[in-house]
Amino acid sequence: MALKSDKKSAAGWRFDNSYARLPEALHSQVGPIPVARPGLAVLNERLAGDLGLDAGVLRESGGEIFAGNRIPEGSEPLAEAYAGHQFGNFTNLGDGRAVLLGEQITPGGGRFDIQLKGSGPTPYSRRGDGRAALGPMLREYIMSEAMHALGIPTTRSLAVATTGEQIVREELLPGAVLTRVAASHIRVGTFEYAHALGDRAALEALARYTLARHDPASVDAENPALALFAAVLERQAGLVAQWVCVGFVHGVMNTDNMALSGETIDYGPCAFIDAYDPDAVFSSIDRAGRYAYGQQPNIAHWNLARLAEALLPLIDDDQDRAVALAGEALGRFPESFRRHYLSGLRAKLGLLTEEEDDFALAREFLDGLKEAKADFTNSFVALTRAAETGRSDGLPWSGDRTALSSWQAKWKARLARQQRSRDEVAVVMRRANPFVIPRNHRVEEALAAAVAGDFAVMQRLLDILADPFTGTPASAPYQEAPPAGSAAYRTFCGT
Repeated sequence: MALKSDKKSAAGWRFDNSYARLPEALHSQVGPIPVARPGLAVLNERLAGDLGLDAGVLRESGGEIFAGNRIPEGSEPLAEAYAGHQFGNFTNLGDGRAVLLGEQITPGGGRFDIQLKGSGPTPYSRRGDGRAALGPMLREYIMSEAMHALGIPTTRSLAVATTGEQIVREELLPGAVLTRVAASHIRVGTFEYAHALGDRAALEALARYTLARHDPASVDAENPALALFAAVLERQAGLVAQWVCVGFVHGVMNTDNMALSGETIDYGPCAFIDAYDPDAVFSSIDRAGRYAYGQQPNIAHWNLARLAEALLPLIDDDQDRAVALAGEALGRFPESFRRHYLSGLRAKLGLLTEEEDDFALAREFLDGLKEAKADFTNSFVALTRAAETGRSDGLPWSGDRTALSSWQAKWKARLARQQRSRDEVAVVMRRANPFVIPRNHRVEEALAAAVAGDFAVMQRLLDILADPFTGTPASAPYQEAPPAGSAAYRTFCGT
């Protein structure tokens, strides 16, 4: 089946293809493979509008584009090459089941990658079929849009298309293609790949390009590579702190899944914690807990060390000096993360000023949640209500009541010292403590219904998740933890 160009489309595609102009070693020209019966399962109409696209046109005829059967005018499809440390082991990878159509230029001048995920084999498929199943693609749609509503930097989902084909995994599954929107798909692994090539020109071109795209103010820095590294480090410290503050577990923090833009990317075996547990692991393949909830800051630090190694030739021609400069910059990560994390914890506790013992106060509350196996999200909602009403009888910390009373007294004294009104405190806490998150059992419920052909359950979930900081009667069922006696939750990669 031949690919058709979408030359007559009125959808509003406005492509540039700057990544395609990078050295050929960093990508391969390849188009999506057409499917048997393309259909549109879900379209993100609000995102389409933000991108300058006509949602009405896309709903009528976008299925062929989003499934890969029709190429928008101006697109130069390619697969990006990259490497990665997967569970600590280095390997060459690349877009094995994804094609970058190009970069959509928005009416406001923004630049966003438009990528088809599950669009067929590429030169980097490593004997894979290059396809994706409907369930995992809808899962990424739900999770990425939930993260966006929570205010956490993330790739977005524009659409999920059905293919009319079955794909073979442990069983036959309905095929699908996700359209992912990203500030870029440049990863730590992209730089690892360029470094492994031993092609300094390619590495330099990639670094210049990344700076120009994400940190243009640093293009003319005294040491551009070091400036790039510092900017990425700061973005990642802030991102992971935000994850931890809402109970998000990425699940597969390989270096190929760390975007230099600072966006959350790849929603394979991710999940949100219910009961607070720093050792929480949901991924079926993470048997040693490498990517556990509480390990995420350490893994981000480790991944950034790999980026530093890849950038060494550009940081300084003298390797010893390059290592020293990179090491000094890398050493700032723990404090940067702690600063972002403490800022998030202060907001969650309603602390509008800074005191030296704030982190200890927050840790004492979290330790109490862990001891009681209390629900993370609902406990902070209860704390918000306590700040609003001045009462604290609704706190779900069911462990040592004496310890809870002691902590509450410290917290109330701390609030009193900042001399801020109850309303001021409550406003900050409501912005930091969501009522609803994509509860794992609710996500699975929505996916099961959608794969069976009923998208109403998923749409109701998406509607609730779009406004996570407002508690309403409609959202109340989505705030509930999984039923007592539920089996331990497990997630899977989706490939």
